[in-house]
Amino acid sequence: MGSSPHSVKRWQLSGTDYEQVRSTRSDTRLSCWTPLNNQSSNLQLFEERMTLVLHWFDLWTDRQRKHLLHSLLTRGTKSQLKYCRDLLMETLPVTQVDFTAVLPRFLSLYVMSFLSPRDLCSAAQVSWHWRMLSEQDCLWASRCITRGWFLPYTPAEKEYGAWKNHYVSCVSTLDWLTPREAAEQYGTLNQQSTLMTEEEEERRKERRIRQMIRDKLQEDKRQSMSTRRAWGSYTKPGAARGGSTQTGRPSSGITSSSWPSLSWPPRTVGSPSLCLSLDRGQTMSAAPSRDRFQTCSPSSERLNNASGALSSFTSRPALTHTVPPTHLTHPVLLLLISNRIPAYELLLSGVKAGVIVVLYDHRGTLSALLAQVERAIIGQGAQRLGLLAPGGTEEIHLLHRCILSERTLLNPDQRDFWEKLSGWVAPAEEGGGIDIFSPLAACAPGAALIQTLSSLTGLEVRTPMGLATGSFQNILSEWSDGSVCTGLSNQGPLAPALQFVCESVLQGWCRQAEWMEEALEGLRGHLGPQLQRLSLEARGRALGLFLWEKMCLEELCVSRDLNEALIEGLTALTRQRETRPLEFLAGFLTRWNNDKDGEESSGDKNKRADDSQKCFSLIPELPQIALDWRGAAARELHHSECLYLGRLGAVLKVYQEPLTAALNSNRAILSHNDIHMVLSPVTQILELNRAFQVDLEARLQQWGAEQCVGDVLVKLCSKLRVYTNYLNNYTTAIHTIDKCRETKPPFRAFLKRADRTLSTHMLSLQELLLCPLWRIQEYVTLLQALCLHTHTAHPDHTHLSSALNTLVTFREFTQKLKRNSERDRLIEQTQQMIQGCPNLSEGNRQLIITQDAALLRSPDEQIPDSLRIYEHVSDMGLFLFNDALVLTRRRVHHTPFTLTYQSTHTFLASVALSSLSVREITHTRYVCHAFVLEGPCRSWVCATERGEEREHFLSVLRPALNAALTGHQ
Repeated sequence: MGSSPHSVKRWQLSGTDYEQVRSTRSDTRLSCWTPLNNQSSNLQLFEERMTLVLHWFDLWTDRQRKHLLHSLLTRGTKSQLKYCRDLLMETLPVTQVDFTAVLPRFLSLYVMSFLSPRDLCSAAQVSWHWRMLSEQDCLWASRCITRGWFLPYTPAEKEYGAWKNHYVSCVSTLDWLTPREAAEQYGTLNQQSTLMTEEEEERRKERRIRQMIRDKLQEDKRQSMSTRRAWGSYTKPGAARGGSTQTGRPSSGITSSSWPSLSWPPRTVGSPSLCLSLDRGQTMSAAPSRDRFQTCSPSSERLNNASGALSSFTSRPALTHTVPPTHLTHPVLLLLISNRIPAYELLLSGVKAGVIVVLYDHRGTLSALLAQVERAIIGQGAQRLGLLAPGGTEEIHLLHRCILSERTLLNPDQRDFWEKLSGWVAPAEEGGGIDIFSPLAACAPGAALIQTLSSLTGLEVRTPMGLATGSFQNILSEWSDGSVCTGLSNQGPLAPALQFVCESVLQGWCRQAEWMEEALEGLRGHLGPQLQRLSLEARGRALGLFLWEKMCLEELCVSRDLNEALIEGLTALTRQRETRPLEFLAGFLTRWNNDKDGEESSGDKNKRADDSQKCFSLIPELPQIALDWRGAAARELHHSECLYLGRLGAVLKVYQEPLTAALNSNRAILSHNDIHMVLSPVTQILELNRAFQVDLEARLQQWGAEQCVGDVLVKLCSKLRVYTNYLNNYTTAIHTIDKCRETKPPFRAFLKRADRTLSTHMLSLQELLLCPLWRIQEYVTLLQALCLHTHTAHPDHTHLSSALNTLVTFREFTQKLKRNSERDRLIEQTQQMIQGCPNLSEGNRQLIITQDAALLRSPDEQIPDSLRIYEHVSDMGLFLFNDALVLTRRRVHHTPFTLTYQSTHTFLASVALSSLSVREITHTRYVCHAFVLEGPCRSWVCATERGEEREHFLSVLRPALNAALTGHQ
């Protein structure tokens, strides 16, 4: 092996490195072919070997080449693989790639959300995958809702493209105009007609005249105040034709007749016309929009004549002025309030009479807001329009995506909105105007917005001047072009805002709106969904009461199909929030008719009679006796029994029969054991009360003064064990319903379809199962009335008294069950509230009271109590049970940027009441409202924030201690 090289590599002996390799064998490591010390030889050998490998690579097949590349790449390090990646990217750059196949789906949808509707339609033609993405509802729903196009139905679970089709259908039916047609019909914003130019010039002239009058009046006021003499130094003015002059006062150009006297009638705020009785006995009419000042001084007349003022600013002679009848009533004011305003509930509580308030959703659209205003005013015009929305000195955030500013006011949508809205406001000549509760007059852009809005609407626009600090206290400042600036100082600076809201409420809200918002936000978060659900349930129950107990749908002479269609339509209407209920009901009945025709073609449905409604059969008119209170109580007992049987029958018809049918058809929604556990006790009660109702109805049909119903009630009371079994099983049945609803989606869907329909009297299954408990209380109330109006000598009195005693005892049993359930619930909540607490559910333990206190500690126990100083160690919670007192360490966690906080409790100690004593600490200058809890091992000094809390807690603790000691002995 050492004398001759290998035969395969014999051709390489002619290389230049062969002799060198043999000579440098001692300098090589791990290979006799690679010299390590001679770099040039090493490089030459590497190039020759690489040439050999490349020669072999050229001779190999494609499969062999791929195998070699795979072996090399798997042996390479991370840096070598990165080099290969960069080399491949440079050699074969990726020029085209479908981003929807590379990016996640939500990123692809986000990219497509920036496309216009036309571009989305074009993207849908690329491929099926692109079409599926571009027709998603999340891309088209916002575009439709922004324009006020709402889908008239709820799309199915696997249906997509509904919003796109709705958008296309709405766009195809739009009545649009080309730019040329729109310019010919409405004109352009850059080109104004000659008439508009003349009107603008006339308004500018009027503004200059008003400003001159204001300046002159202010100057006269300053001069009169600077030269005013002491009180009572004026002489009695002489009368000349009803006029008056003043002595001892320089001529200021404004006589006393220019100012209102105390004999003026009170002015109605915002009235269209005003009739004033002056000292000189003349009658003068003032138009609030332009005739804001009626001065009678010679200097003002000369000023008006010299300046070429309009006649509305000059003194008028005594004319007979007739006030129209419509002006004698209080004007209607319209106030728009955004729900983004903090503590708007307080403002709503202080709205004055005659003010129509529209509380609108900040997330809506301009068209939706216009529709809401139109429904609120009901065709009548408004004297003034008030707007309270978030904003500053330059712009108003009218809606979520609609900001009112000088730049956006002339946009087509906002311009159309304000033109339509101002059409419902009285003209400026009749005192109409707009009051905006944002300080737009505090800066130049805001003043330009006011001027543009006034020119667009033709109304006077008044806003606060922003002369007060705070978020909303600018409303309390002076208003531009309003009471202070125009000289109506008798109304005060709050006059524009006080037209809408009471002064005390407005001032309280302006100063404390941000603080109140913290509390109201918590109430909305915790009680908002609950109040909304309760509102819907109350409306549904009122609808069910009206249809079933007042209208008696079963007794109406209508076909069964029409009755069923109306019931389903009204039920669907209560679940939806429709602004046009009649159109919704008409469309629902049309779809119902089509579905009904299709079902009848396949086969008629089997009709089932409702046994629970038989009890509503008409009872013959009973003989009425004067003041027959006993008969009235008996008839009420029968009527309420019929309603009670109707609710119990609904449980069987709506819930038990469908669930049993599904179980028998091998499509079980609930198991047989669950159905039996929940619904079988209702069947037993229904059989018992049906027999009772039949017996009671027989007695009422032959009612008389000597008729007896007590024996029927005694018969019912003898079988109350059915109710006892039901109530004992009630808690288990409720827990079974909750468990099945949580773990079985088919049952959850079944409850969603069946609960709170007209067939269930707008009640849920849980509420229907409470009916037997409610009925026991009704029995007691009606029997008490029967016993009261039954003479002791009556043969029925003995039976009625016996039945009443039995039912009262049974009612106490039901109340005990309810108290036990409430006790267990409180124990469970307390167990979850206290961290590290031992098991509290032991024996007959119940929670009596909880109290927050402070844990105190004295540095020196030898000091007398009157001089002892305590330091606050920590907060603690006291949980008093009937056999023990649990002490916890309470920690308060405040939520950042809010005023809310949460309390957590950690277990500290527990003391049996039999070994606990309490001692009060005298109130001193160092400690107050304190007491000592002394246990067998240690004691705790506690203090409450108020003395009433300590007295209440100790008044409950002492009887519990005495009861524990008595039981222990």
